[in-house]
Amino acid sequence: MTADGSDGSTDRVAGEVALVVGLGNPGPSYAGNRHNVGFMVVDELARRAGGRLTSHKAGADVLETRLAGRRVVLARPRSFMNVSGPAVAATARYFTIPPADVVVVHDDLDLDHGVLRLKRGGGEGGHNGLRSVSGCLGSRDYLRVRFGIGRPPGRMDPADFVLRDFSAEQRRELDLLVDRCADAVEQLLTQGLAATQNQLH
Repeated sequence: MTADGSDGSTDRVAGEVALVVGLGNPGPSYAGNRHNVGFMVVDELARRAGGRLTSHKAGADVLETRLAGRRVVLARPRSFMNVSGPAVAATARYFTIPPADVVVVHDDLDLDHGVLRLKRGGGEGGHNGLRSVSGCLGSRDYLRVRFGIGRPPGRMDPADFVLRDFSAEQRRELDLLVDRCADAVEQLLTQGLAATQNQLH
């Protein structure tokens, strides 16, 4: 039994190619939003690989590359967050990648700012982007890299909170946190879920 309660057969990204998807909203007006931290992490992974994501017919910006010695497809859906699923599923189908070898990086209101958690499967916790991905993949059995953004202050609507930029104080450490999250994705690809959880959690 692995640290997330799954059996060891689902611990690793076992296929020849992994799909790493960052969730967010397209366009410059959303670029710094809390909801777009998945995009930020995938952009950092593309930078490390020395490549650039380009438009793909699956409805995502895509980079085929090698990362941590693995063949990887990096992707950012070009659709808005709440309807990310069709682009994720189309990209997975195009590259013949099963849900078990899909890694989704996303913001998480239920974790304090900057806290990282990894898991496979489970519910969506009210995250509409994840709900769309699960529905279109026809499975919840994909890996999630959860980047904590904390709860909104006071009575602010969570929907407004996620569509605001990180605070000035948070922005000072954001690059470091994005870098740490990208490290976690690379470790997940090479060492598997349980080993990465044990180190990160």
